[in-house]
Amino acid sequence: MNHEVVEKNIGLLAFFMVIAVSIGGLTQIVPLFFQDVTNKPVEGMKPRTALELEGRDVYIANGCVGCHSQMIRPFRAETERYGHYSVAGESVWDHPFLWGSKRTGPDLARVGGRYSDEWQRAHLYNPRNVVPESIMPAYPFLVENKLDGKDTAKKMEVLRSMGVPYTDADIAGAREAVKGKTEMDALVAYLQGLGTIIKSKR
Repeated sequence: MNHEVVEKNIGLLAFFMVIAVSIGGLTQIVPLFFQDVTNKPVEGMKPRTALELEGRDVYIANGCVGCHSQMIRPFRAETERYGHYSVAGESVWDHPFLWGSKRTGPDLARVGGRYSDEWQRAHLYNPRNVVPESIMPAYPFLVENKLDGKDTAKKMEVLRSMGVPYTDADIAGAREAVKGKTEMDALVAYLQGLGTIIKSKR
């Protein structure tokens, strides 16, 4: 068949594009569902606490994923800077995953435990207080915004239906676990939990 015929006929071109993408998807994506390494959690991984789960939502709501990735690629330059490269088993319980595609700020996949809670709070309140050249916006309002926890248990139930192993006790105690906490507390808890399962010396 002559290429010119396909290129000039939009319907025919669209048909062949759908066929090509379908074949590519079947051969590249479908096999991943049958590999244990891609759909089994990393050994020792635990579901996020109620406070960390709320912190993850604060992270999403404030657009942090727009400037920070959570995916360390297996290149020496990245593992030297950030630590062990990311593996699929770390993200199996993330709905949606927050790998990101841009690094205006540093990757956060292994930020848990790298800095103290106090440093994280100061940095989120006003980044220039700890990193003078930072272009990150300040989030002082996180200290004022209190969590009510009314939807935390529901979130856990939905995640449990997707395979996250929350227990009945986790769900029952969810609201109490976040009671009196601020969005700042939640976001710091979330950040301090990132990448703590797989550790390697930088």
